[in-house]
Amino acid sequence: MSKFKLLVMCGVFGLMVGCVKGKNGLPYEGWRLGLFAPNYMQVWIETADAVDVRDRVFKRAMSGGASIQTPKNLKGNPRGWPSYPGWGAGKYVYGAAVPRLIYVRWQSLVEPQTYEAYIVIPQAIQQAMVKPEKAFCEFDAKWITDYRKGVTVGLAPGGIAKVWISGPCVSPIEVARVQGEVVKEGPDGGRSGGNYALPLKPETKAYIEKYGVPYGSW
Repeated sequence: MSKFKLLVMCGVFGLMVGCVKGKNGLPYEGWRLGLFAPNYMQVWIETADAVDVRDRVFKRAMSGGASIQTPKNLKGNPRGWPSYPGWGAGKYVYGAAVPRLIYVRWQSLVEPQTYEAYIVIPQAIQQAMVKPEKAFCEFDAKWITDYRKGVTVGLAPGGIAKVWISGPCVSPIEVARVQGEVVKEGPDGGRSGGNYALPLKPETKAYIEKYGVPYGSW
């Protein structure tokens, strides 16, 4: 292909991943992978791996505790998903192009049960992650050019994984809702003898004892 034709293609399809300038085809240094759980529905992430569009694997891009709120006096509502889910607890995946697949294996501590889910990131979402958008940023009351460089995964009992992309000053876009599978070996692939990573927080335990797990609301 001639250089002229390549320039024309990038002009027409400038939002395509392959035509974006910068390291790994990104207009920013790296995208962020974050995870959270509904109020009181405690989660421990064994691993969250990412595969980018260049088929490179980033093992344990995130692990540990998911972001969660446990309001006192049982005033929190775990049902459903927030309109603006935020970024969750997470890390930046430096050195990666935009993701095409995310694998999460987690312990749902309120059940308890261990799940895994494969989350496919569609090409349209990959393109949206590198598309600049003019946005008013309330943090400093300025108009800026922002990007949806955050991938947020919500993890709920029953093996539900819900995914969004968002930026600091732009609205989230829903990516997918995935039904995970039970990991038959149990927590830590059977290495922990069936023992889960953490005990329930007092607020979580109190909520579950009074109201139970609101299956079907996610």
